[in-house]
Amino acid sequence: MQTNPARPTTIDEYIAQSPPEVQPILSQIRAVIHAAAPQAQEKISYQMPAFHQNGSLVWFGAYKHHIGFYPTGDGMQAFREELSGYKCSKGAVQFPLDQPIPYDLIRKIVQYRVAQVTKR
Repeated sequence: MQTNPARPTTIDEYIAQSPPEVQPILSQIRAVIHAAAPQAQEKISYQMPAFHQNGSLVWFGAYKHHIGFYPTGDGMQAFREELSGYKCSKGAVQFPLDQPIPYDLIRKIVQYRVAQVTKR
C-alpha cells in the first residue's frame, strides 16, 4: 500500500491531492492567475503549481495553515505595502487560511510580473 501520493505532474493533480477544503481556494488562485496572465503556461516547478511566460512568473502552494504565494523578490518588493499585513520573506508571502484570500492583490502582482518578463 502506498502511503504518500505520487508527486503531481500537473496543477490538476496538485489540486486534487490537496485537502478538500483548500481545493476551491487553489482553483480560484489558478483562475485569477490565468485571467491576469492568459499567455502563461502552467507547470509544476519545485513541486508546486507554477506559471511561466518568458521566464518564471509566480508559484503557489497549499500548506497546513496558509497558502504560499511566490512572486519572486521583485514582485514582493513592488507590493511591500499591500503585503505588510502578511508573513513575508524576500520572495514569498503567506496568506492564512483563516482569513480571506486577497485575490485582487494576487491579480495585481501577476499583472506586474507579466509586465516585468515582457520587457526582457
